[in-house]
Amino acid sequence: MDTIEIIKEQLQNNQILLYMKGSPNQPQCGFSARTVEALMACGERFAYVDILTNPDIRAALPGYANWPTFPQLWVNGELVGGCDIVAEMHDSGELQTLIKEQAAAEDPE
Repeated sequence: MDTIEIIKEQLQNNQILLYMKGSPNQPQCGFSARTVEALMACGERFAYVDILTNPDIRAALPGYANWPTFPQLWVNGELVGGCDIVAEMHDSGELQTLIKEQAAAEDPE
């Protein structure tokens, strides 16, 4: 399977997905740390891919997403944005709404 197909599969299988440097418990850059902090404040589970241990994804995703930097937050297969956008959305309350709505759609209990 080529790298773009792997990315598409990851996006299809994970409704809330963060491509980041490191892991949520050990982010490897300040931008990833800020993005994880904003996401965790929403109180919902999310998947992540450590691009430092996945160099093929790190190389291919910017072209696929038309977004040059990391982290990248994807919700329901759509790119939300990077650290600055996620932080702004968190500050305005938009991120919480988006994440809660997606989590509710994922788990309709």
